[in-house]
Amino acid sequence: MSFGYNGCILHVNLTNSKISIEKPNDNFYKLYIGGSTLALYYMLTQSPAGIDALDPDNPLIIAVSPLTGASISGASRVTAMAKSPLTDCIGDSQGGGFFPVQLKFSGFDAIVLTGKSPHPVYLWLNDGHAELRDAKHLWGKLTSEVEDAIRSNLGDSKIEVLQCGIAAENGVRFANLLNNCNRANGRTGMGAVMASKNLKAIAARGNRPISICDKEALLALSKKGASKFRESQVYSFRQYGTAGGINWQNSSGGLPTRNWSSGVFNGAEKLDGTVINDKYLVRRDTCYGCIVRCKPVVSISDNDSFVDPRFGGPEYETLSTFGSYCGIDDLKAIAQANQLCNMYGMDTISCGATIAWAMDCHEKGIISSEDTHGIDLHFGNAEAMLMVTEMIAKREGIGNLLAEGSARAAQRFGKAAEDLVVCSKQQELPAHMPQVKRSLALIYAVNPSGADHQSSEHDTAYTSYTDRMAQLGLNEPQPEDVLNDEKVKFAYITQCLYSAMDCLDVCQFVFGAGWQLYDTEQLVELVNAVTGWDVDKNDILSLGERKLAMMRVFNSQEGITQEQDALPLKMSESLMKGITTGLRVEPKEVQQAIKTYYHIAGYNDNGIPYPEKLCSLGLEWLIEAAKQ
Repeated sequence: MSFGYNGCILHVNLTNSKISIEKPNDNFYKLYIGGSTLALYYMLTQSPAGIDALDPDNPLIIAVSPLTGASISGASRVTAMAKSPLTDCIGDSQGGGFFPVQLKFSGFDAIVLTGKSPHPVYLWLNDGHAELRDAKHLWGKLTSEVEDAIRSNLGDSKIEVLQCGIAAENGVRFANLLNNCNRANGRTGMGAVMASKNLKAIAARGNRPISICDKEALLALSKKGASKFRESQVYSFRQYGTAGGINWQNSSGGLPTRNWSSGVFNGAEKLDGTVINDKYLVRRDTCYGCIVRCKPVVSISDNDSFVDPRFGGPEYETLSTFGSYCGIDDLKAIAQANQLCNMYGMDTISCGATIAWAMDCHEKGIISSEDTHGIDLHFGNAEAMLMVTEMIAKREGIGNLLAEGSARAAQRFGKAAEDLVVCSKQQELPAHMPQVKRSLALIYAVNPSGADHQSSEHDTAYTSYTDRMAQLGLNEPQPEDVLNDEKVKFAYITQCLYSAMDCLDVCQFVFGAGWQLYDTEQLVELVNAVTGWDVDKNDILSLGERKLAMMRVFNSQEGITQEQDALPLKMSESLMKGITTGLRVEPKEVQQAIKTYYHIAGYNDNGIPYPEKLCSLGLEWLIEAAKQ
């Protein structure tokens, strides 16, 4: 068996409680590596085409990689994959924390979950052993209560728990998976899939050592990162977390405001990381073995609000979606919204963005006071935002509709409401604006799992980190506000790199092509040090291409066509107020960029990989599926 692997894939049929272990050969691991590509193999071989995402026959795969648990920063990530109940496309989500390493230490490289248990259960993994345990007493409990109960029942406070929450039990389409009550596999609704199987959680604990081929090379690489950390741009995450980006994005006119009508928010300075540090920060938390410590932990206790540090604290995306998206500058209220999402298990991006859409509709008279049951759902109303957030988790009142996500909810109210939706493939856009970072217009449109800001490098990197771009063959820096052929090339190549990192399950704050602690060449060094393989940059990029091609084949089987590679109408409308007033995304420009992207990627006019492309990626077995 290759270094870095346990050599065991756990298969759990929840319908009949059958548990088995598959032991793939080295060739399997070398082709699919881990994370997203390994999960895609099982999705493409075990998921019936056209299945409803909440049907028991929709598999849920949890996977790590050969790098997971290596003694270096950024090597504790886990992939969750299934057909998405939010998008009806492939659902792909990554999360950090300590669960990924405990899954690896427990003796497994991945878990393939199928079927539906007759009653609630949780899966307990311990040093190569796996068993299903009753979870009826855990159903309906908050994430903190579930974690405490499992640890108490099993008698070990170091057990890590990946779970779905009450929102998932209630079928919220953007319900997520959480470990540590604050580390989320946030996007694409993977929590809802887990709950649909009557699986409440996966608990993991192990002591199996990871086999490393070249321990000295790994140690040298780890020390190199540590030695340059304080001088690196990543060090700002230790100081302010991702919240430090609020003021910067706002000053550049790229902070989505009032449901994307503007890129400038007058209350931004009240939400920035410096304010969090001064008023509410308890400490900076970390993931396993990581020097960065980017995670905010906040505590608030006064007459108006209470925020438990156990649920972490708001990140940039959460501050934006519940803040500027909704026209709210009340930091305490946003911290409470973050806590509600982590208590009940919901994606903060889709939740906050859906509420912002509802506010926009309410102000325009599309959603009436009767529809909201009297809630004054206007921009800036923090009390209403908090009320509706909890109603979504419980599917009560207007929350029952909003739990469907903004794209589905809009269908009830007609075209005027649909024109206000800010989604790609029915997934709400994250808080980075294509009007300002033009390559994101392309990436948001073509990304197979819906709009995702962590799917490629952002435009600023091309001009700011020319040496690292050159490692990828990108030698012609382009301004942020263009979407020409060279920018499309930049978008595709960096998308391949980021996709590869999702297969290797490494943190994109630590490894990448721009400002990160380690560059692409050092990522290659890490893979070779752990596995003993002899891969190069091209192999890493091919891994990313393999993931993207497999995702597109899966989507094509689900009836997803090139028509879904599109941006919402809002992107073509001129922004208002501030430095980016009048900026818009030109639809014709994006359409041309998509054609160029297909050509570069080796896809046909329908966005499906050509047979030759599949063969070059070792995916000959998907040629017939790609013809559908």
